[in-house]
Amino acid sequence: MKIGVIISTNDSELCWNVFRFANFSLDNKDHVNIFLIGKAVEYESHSSEQFNLIEQVEKFLNSGGKIFACGTCLKQRSSPGSNLCPISTMKDMYRIVSESDKILTF
Repeated sequence: MKIGVIISTNDSELCWNVFRFANFSLDNKDHVNIFLIGKAVEYESHSSEQFNLIEQVEKFLNSGGKIFACGTCLKQRSSPGSNLCPISTMKDMYRIVSESDKILTF
C-alpha cells in the first residue's frame, strides 16, 4: 500500500507518534511519503529526550521512507532546509496525494 502523510504541526509528541506509525508501516512493507507543511517544517528543533524525533526520522529514512518539506514554509522561516527536512514544492505534495492509496493528515 502507498501511504501519504501530511503533517502541519510542530507538536513534538504528535510528530513522534506519526513517525512511529510511519516506521511501523514501512516494517509492514508499505511505501510511505511524508510532506511537511506550515509549522511542521520546524519539527527538528522540537526533538527532545522524551520525544526523540531525530531518531524516528533517521530510522524512517534508512528504511526507505521519503520526506518532503514545503519550500515556501521553509523560506518564511528563513530556513535552508536539511537532509531531514528537504525543500520541496506543492507539485510534490500533489504527487503524493494523487499517487497514494491512503492519505493521513496531522
